[in-house]
Amino acid sequence: MSDAHPPGEPCHDPACQHGLLELLDGVDTFSRDVFPGNKALFESLAHGQSPHTLFVTCADSRVSPEMITQTQPGELFVCRNIGNIVPAYGEMLGGVSAVVEFAVLALNVKQIVICGHTDCGAMKGLASGSAATAGMPTVQTWLRNAEAARGVVLARHTEEDGLVQAMVEENVRLQLVHLRTHPAVAARLAERRVAIQGWVYDIGHGRISVLDDEGVRFDTLERARERLEQRARS
Repeated sequence: MSDAHPPGEPCHDPACQHGLLELLDGVDTFSRDVFPGNKALFESLAHGQSPHTLFVTCADSRVSPEMITQTQPGELFVCRNIGNIVPAYGEMLGGVSAVVEFAVLALNVKQIVICGHTDCGAMKGLASGSAATAGMPTVQTWLRNAEAARGVVLARHTEEDGLVQAMVEENVRLQLVHLRTHPAVAARLAERRVAIQGWVYDIGHGRISVLDDEGVRFDTLERARERLEQRARS
């Protein structure tokens, strides 16, 4: 007989209980200490939202969009999934496609950012082949949306060193291509009512690199800001 707890029964593992208690303690701290100091902000958000940016990034627990961008609640409309993937329109209509459509047409976001990150588990799995995701058929199917990035990187790289980082960057390029296939995005781009950008977040150094306008290289934050400032002056 299995000693696993019956389906639907709560987990009695001390680690489960401790983790849940930590979450509840965090909520208590928020309600008691954080919320009162930001009451006006939350009151203004209580009946609607008007985010300026759709931020598509990885579900990796080390990536915190609001912390990285230093934004407040209500500023970012965040979409997180394994590998910061945006399936091409019509390929896999579902949650991500709905998020993109809603953000652009209902919320009228002005920017869309696709943000990859260093040491990405999804890209590691993709680089290693199907063996790395054995027993995870849903993950394997999902990562097919990044397969073209794998093909490009393997065609260019013959050494193992730097392979995953190259795949992280190429995947951001690919997902930007996919993003442009969505009718709502294509229309707003044609009308110059939305801007899109690709980022890579360096977890260990706390830095963001930004894909240039030609989609060739990832620039430093300073260079990306200079480029935008020059464009604003012209």
